[in-house]
Amino acid sequence: MTPAAVTSTKTRLIEAARYLFWKNGYAATGMAEILVAAKANSGSFYHFFDSKEALLLAVLETYLDGLEPVVLRPVFEQTQDPLERIFGILDGYRGRLIETGCRYGCPLGRLALELDPDNRAVHERIAANFAAWTTAVRGCLEGLKDRLPAGFDLESLSRFVLTVMEGAVMQARTNRSLEPFDQSVEQLRDYFDRLLGTEGRPQKTMVCHTTQHSRKQTVGPKPRGRQSLALGRPINNRPQANNLPHISKKPRRRK
Repeated sequence: MTPAAVTSTKTRLIEAARYLFWKNGYAATGMAEILVAAKANSGSFYHFFDSKEALLLAVLETYLDGLEPVVLRPVFEQTQDPLERIFGILDGYRGRLIETGCRYGCPLGRLALELDPDNRAVHERIAANFAAWTTAVRGCLEGLKDRLPAGFDLESLSRFVLTVMEGAVMQARTNRSLEPFDQSVEQLRDYFDRLLGTEGRPQKTMVCHTTQHSRKQTVGPKPRGRQSLALGRPINNRPQANNLPHISKKPRRRK
């Protein structure tokens, strides 16, 4: 094989596996299916990879390599505001939900749930991907440090943002609706407003790379109110809150 042919075949195998693992799951994707999608034979496969798991590890490496150019850079080029960068990242996942009719699921989250927890090599690579994601969010939070309460745990807050994203995407996919995603992000926005003491002030809007898709297609119930370009969320003028930040809850109805 020439160097170009080697690169092309290996790349095709990784790209085919990445798509099929996302679409069907790891266990449900057979080697024959990968070879057909990659237009490769078994000899070529075993020239590059010892096993299907070795191919999975290569796929996970591509997610790690793609975080900055695919997920972060398009957002960070749009705005310098650290808070809007965080919500711009979340809006990217909203765009993927729209593009797929709410069939999109975070591939890392899916693999983390599907694969045996005793498979440490794979889970360590998934954990590295999550760590890179939260590190990027923490970098944004560092830009907000002077506005946050003294001694606030930025590491925990960055994990909380990741948890909101994963849970919001999962619920949107299950319900085949954007509403759970928008509600989750709305609550996160409210939490940040309370932390930063900006509740009730007009929010900045950012034209993100998913905005065009958001305007072209609507999936699920439409949110009420004027829409933020970045999040597709209603912009509400709430009264200023002076209490400790919390996740807002609906009051119970008395019997």
